[in-house]
Amino acid sequence: MRTLRRHGLALLLALSTMCTSLLIMYSNMGSEKEESPQLPATASSVRKTSTRERPPSHVLEGYISVSDHKPLKMRCKSCALVTSSGHLLGSKLGDKIDQTECVIRMNDAPTQRHGQDVGNRTSLRVVAHSSMQRVLSNRNELLNLSQGTVFIFWGPNHYMRRDGKGIIYNHLQLINKLLPRLKIHIITRHKMLQFDELFKKETGKDRKVTNTWLSTGWFTVSIALELCDRIDVYGMVPPDFCRATNNTLVPYHYYDPQGPDECTTYISHEKGHKGSHRFITEKRVFAKWARTFNINFFQPDWKPESHSGNESLVKPMF
Repeated sequence: MRTLRRHGLALLLALSTMCTSLLIMYSNMGSEKEESPQLPATASSVRKTSTRERPPSHVLEGYISVSDHKPLKMRCKSCALVTSSGHLLGSKLGDKIDQTECVIRMNDAPTQRHGQDVGNRTSLRVVAHSSMQRVLSNRNELLNLSQGTVFIFWGPNHYMRRDGKGIIYNHLQLINKLLPRLKIHIITRHKMLQFDELFKKETGKDRKVTNTWLSTGWFTVSIALELCDRIDVYGMVPPDFCRATNNTLVPYHYYDPQGPDECTTYISHEKGHKGSHRFITEKRVFAKWARTFNINFFQPDWKPESHSGNESLVKPMF
């Protein structure tokens, strides 16, 4: 409990410093901000699609706007879900990713200097509360140049509560006032509980009993199933990849080549006893979903083996 309190205090101080810096910076911009309309980074980053070709938006309950508390309205026929895996390095899949209708990214994964491999467009970015400080640190790319991007932030209820006591929610409100064109959403407490129930239903394990933290990947793939008709996942390895003797060592994050390698991270978390992610367990669930729904895996390219038996044909939504 003391550790969690110290972590919360450190996060509060860091976010307060970051947001204060943001406030000063944008206050100094003053009239310049009013004179120059905020536009996407490049005109070419917006896909040329006519209104007729766009599927109608539909309401996604449980993801509410920080500005007006309305639910998210979004729909995509095809999505590119780009992971942060080092497997994407050297892939040169950026153009293919950018040609997809909607591009989904996670946390603070950048595109600048990596566009050839991971693309440049971002339609939706799913961000963990623990990554918010890093997003603010890279605010020029991830916030200033992302005015058309939808953000969904997730975190424990005590960080996201809307009664004035939610640290993360309060700072998201401040960011939204500074950058009113940002489309910032949070996952509601009720929806977070549904994500827990989905994990228990698919794995037979209670998240709280097993001291498990769901990963941003879990939230992102689940959200994509609600949002997209087809999902192309880039950089996700199959569940048994790290057990193979000839697996390739790559960094956990493509933008941090000196960081820990991916399989070491996956295995250590899978075996962790307290507060760990279950990356491999989650990938088993994703493989199961892919046998029924239109989910495809690239870099590495793999297809889940078909299983005999009765698997649910109902989308694993809430």
